[in-house]
Amino acid sequence: MVHKVKDTADFDEQVKQAGDKLVVIDFFATWCGPCKVIAPKLEEFSEKYADKIVVLKVDVDECEQLTERFNITSMPTFVFLKGGETKDSFAGANAEKLEKFITQYS
Repeated sequence: MVHKVKDTADFDEQVKQAGDKLVVIDFFATWCGPCKVIAPKLEEFSEKYADKIVVLKVDVDECEQLTERFNITSMPTFVFLKGGETKDSFAGANAEKLEKFITQYS
């Protein structure tokens, strides 16, 4: 299941609750075309790897503090956290790359 982050406190709580699972963060914007294209694939992966990952969607226009914290400059950008530490990230709506990173880090 994909969780849409409300604010920084919600984000921090979701990361904490994830425990040992890989946290996949999708930094997106409602007006971003590629973000809309990749969204169904992200939903699919969240179900396929439900026992290994937690998927968080962060709207860059609503959560500017998080956008700044992770130095996001383009959408979509995917950030991968494990144990609260950033493992990797990439920008772009590339489903194959997204799944590769999920299987690599989960």
